[in-house]
Amino acid sequence: MGYINRAITNKIVERANTSKCLLLTGARQVGKSTLLKHEFPKYNRVTFDDKMTRLQAKEEPKLFFLNNPKPLFIDEVQKENSILEDIKAIVDDSDERGQFVFSCSQKLELMKGMSESLAGRVSIMELLGLSLREIFNVKFNKHFVPTEEYFIEREKELVQYKDIWEIIHKGSYPELYDVNREWQDFYSSYVDTYLERDINELIATDSITFLKFLTAVAARTGEMLNYANIAGDVGVTEPTVKSWLSILERTGIVYILQPYSANALTRAIKAPKVYFRDTGLACYLTRWLTADALKNSAVAGNMFETFVVSEILKTYANEGQDYRFSIFYYRGKDKTTTKENEIDLIIEENGKLYPVEIKMTGNPKASMGSANEILDKIPDKKRGLGVILCLTDKKMYLRENLIALPIEYI
Repeated sequence: MGYINRAITNKIVERANTSKCLLLTGARQVGKSTLLKHEFPKYNRVTFDDKMTRLQAKEEPKLFFLNNPKPLFIDEVQKENSILEDIKAIVDDSDERGQFVFSCSQKLELMKGMSESLAGRVSIMELLGLSLREIFNVKFNKHFVPTEEYFIEREKELVQYKDIWEIIHKGSYPELYDVNREWQDFYSSYVDTYLERDINELIATDSITFLKFLTAVAARTGEMLNYANIAGDVGVTEPTVKSWLSILERTGIVYILQPYSANALTRAIKAPKVYFRDTGLACYLTRWLTADALKNSAVAGNMFETFVVSEILKTYANEGQDYRFSIFYYRGKDKTTTKENEIDLIIEENGKLYPVEIKMTGNPKASMGSANEILDKIPDKKRGLGVILCLTDKKMYLRENLIALPIEYI
């Protein structure tokens, strides 16, 4: 297949041309180094995976920059972020843009150093795995929000997403689409590399225990976090589970979706939900070895929801948008009913709340959006169009304010 064009490319080049430094974060193997090498071929390049290079950067920074003049691409910069103070001095001495490009697979660990040393000097972007748009070569690159304007633009480039369960099972790492790499071999190597290179540096435990924890979280993708439940399965304490989940989030393995908070929702549950960033990795860890077995399993609904949530996040990241303060979920008993109600996603934009349900059905019904009216209780927000994202083959209004959408619209 060769080099896969990434949707984020134009934004990255634009940010590099307008900022003194550019930082591209993301999990291992999502294609950060490949993308930056492809788009910045004239940059000198070093990697801090190399211990001798790190040592020189730490102990002899002047010599390091003599050997590696700008413009410079530093791969895995988080492994020696003491160099950031020296980079600050260099960029402050010039008005030149795009002097340094960094990649980093432990984004939260580096942010403190970035915010202290390079505040106002670095543009931070996030690269996630391949999106459906990238796999099917769709050029449309705006974040998903269910407005009429979005639908009109999106419909200009709609394509049918074939073999969707094969893609959910396969996952989104570019190497699986670039070469004929065997699925189990890739994920086995990925887990081993992740445990050896990332986890050994961040925690003091044996890799078997952490792998057991990783698998326990994968089995709960798409569910509310229950720290005690995970701790009981793994045989560690709740504080340890919270600490290790922070590491999974930091290294791009999971996404923690926060509940929507509003004073009017007095009976909303406060626990977040956890989603694996890559469904292929979640399938490997939980031993779903074929797409057919996954599709017909008891976890198919959660895995489909995990996949759709990840795809929506990619639409934001690829446009250079921060989704952390725009996407939430709701669960609670704020209606006059004895059962809990849930809205899978709430997208907030321009003072409106758009409720989104994610269903693995090809036969959506209006009752699937019955919880949406809860959002009318929030006095300072308006409820936007509700959406059922599902496996239907066409856009279809179920009510005036509720629409069923094929996942091709993401």
